Amino acid sequence: MGWLFYTDRRVQTYADEKAEIARLCTFEGATRKTELVKACKVASTWYAAARFTNLDGTAVEDATYVTDPDGSITFGAVFLTRYDDGCWGYKDMEESAGPNECRAPLGLIELLSDLKDPDSYAQDWRQRCRDWASIPDYEEGDKIRLATPVTLTDGSTCQIVTATHYKRGRQKRRCYRIEETGGLVRLSKASLAGSELLSSAKGAASPVLAEYLAG
Repeated sequence: MGWLFYTDRRVQTYADEKAEIARLCTFEGATRKTELVKACKVASTWYAAARFTNLDGTAVEDATYVTDPDGSITFGAVFLTRYDDGCWGYKDMEESAGPNECRAPLGLIELLSDLKDPDSYAQDWRQRCRDWASIPDYEEGDKIRLATPVTLTDGSTCQIVTATHYKRGRQKRRCYRIEETGGLVRLSKASLAGSELLSSAKGAASPVLAEYLAG
């Protein structure tokens, strides 16, 4: 499915977007209904968990999902969104379509029904969301080793860096000091995947804490 834009500009705020995502995930037909369980926005992408139930109270039978004890199934959906000349638009994908965006919070992933096929696109998407959530959020002074060297714009590489910051106006921006040169570099969260904490700033400040962390 392609992008759909609302030219009437009725969607303008975060609350408007959330209400529209809820509307898109809510439907009642002759035999089934769908309702929104949870929706979360990360950057410009909305992630949703929606529940299918049969109106007659019988268990939902589905080829992709294992039926939950209450007879329903809950699936994940991704809504890419953007504004074009003030008009809000979206492109939606069900998790089994293998969306590229994979930053759904773990709390939402845990709401979804189990999958019958362990090698499905949906299973892969859920694992990529878990992998993203597992990337550490390092603190000031932490020294880390990246899983693979990062190539910089001048052609050099770095792998061991220390978390620090620089100031832009009144704001503090996260950056990393390169071990070999002392230079500063901005790193995306994705580049921190699989990284290793070599020494903790908290541990360095407290011998007792350092011993605890080492244990």
